[in-house]
Amino acid sequence: MLRDWFKTLISEWGACLRNIFRDQGVILFFIALPLSYPIVYTLIYNPEVVKEVPMAIVDYSRTVDSRTLVRMVDADEYTSVYGYATDLQEARQWMKERKVYGILEIPHDYANRIGRSEQAVLPLYCDMSLLLRYRSVLFAMTDIQLKLGNDIRTNTINGSPIAFPAQAVGATVDTEAYFIGNPTQGFASFIMIGIVVLILQQSIILGMMMLGGGVNERRLKNRGIDPDEPAGPQSAVVLARALCVAVLYLPLMIYMLHFIPEMFSLPHYGSPWQYLPFIFPLVLASAFMGQMLSPLVTERESSFLVWVFTSVVFLFLSGLTWPRSAMSPAWYAVSSLIPATWGVDGFIQINSNMATLNQVAPNYTMMWVLTVAYYIIAVAANRISRVRYLRRYGA
Repeated sequence: MLRDWFKTLISEWGACLRNIFRDQGVILFFIALPLSYPIVYTLIYNPEVVKEVPMAIVDYSRTVDSRTLVRMVDADEYTSVYGYATDLQEARQWMKERKVYGILEIPHDYANRIGRSEQAVLPLYCDMSLLLRYRSVLFAMTDIQLKLGNDIRTNTINGSPIAFPAQAVGATVDTEAYFIGNPTQGFASFIMIGIVVLILQQSIILGMMMLGGGVNERRLKNRGIDPDEPAGPQSAVVLARALCVAVLYLPLMIYMLHFIPEMFSLPHYGSPWQYLPFIFPLVLASAFMGQMLSPLVTERESSFLVWVFTSVVFLFLSGLTWPRSAMSPAWYAVSSLIPATWGVDGFIQINSNMATLNQVAPNYTMMWVLTVAYYIIAVAANRISRVRYLRRYGA
């Protein structure tokens, strides 16, 4: 019995490998997609930071102090001055026409308040349709505000009768920022580290579903029997297909998780001896999940519909765009059933924050739990599907 099981395992492993390289659609998912998508996505997200965001200036003050402020806005790397608007209405019209994405209003009493050592208020209007632009404008204005306030305080001290040296006073509060895991504060450095794990999962699931669609098509043509599938236990057949995919994906994992960050100078601090063993259960869980869903695919092309439907859903549930801690209990539970949810979080910790396998043990354990669960469900689903086709033709 055990000998027959291993014989089925080896036979199906070879048959699966042949079917993969005979099917252009499967090659598209298993090879072309993992090779091309990380490069295409990373190129789209470069440059990583939005710079030179155009801003409109509404200057009611028209003084030396206001012109100094405008020059600082134009000199900042994140913002640029598009032009002076006569009033706020004209500046809003520019924003509606997408000529500017921020409006800085300088009130009439701006210079007078500074001269009297009073607080001056600068209304700032930002376009929130894209948070990356809003972030750049906010960062620029915050830096300018701190620098301008420091300069004003220094000039006030230098001009006082006490003749206090400004250098002896220094800044009241000094802040030093350290951006752990993403020193450049770039968007690609933030999202691509997780996206590569999602691409890995999606390509495996969709490739396995297309393989399953091919099995169902052959069953329809051969009165419920797939001539390429050995007549052995489904437990061996399902495991053989997953192991075949795991062997095929070993070089692709190294390419996606190691060389892609190296090629584009993305954060890459973790050890391959940590993140490669960590990702292995994700590959198996994804392969079993794809086989679990395969009985639903009666035609190979139907797997493309699954691609369109699940890609965005898996992205949102992974925690990349919205933290899982802020999700409702129902969506949190659904996200926990997706291998990439645990894989994205764990890989980011290893790759960007140099965590070890022990430190991401909860994620690692959950992926193994999903691997076992999806394996059992995939065996049952494929066994039922096989019996159903045989009964359909009375075999």
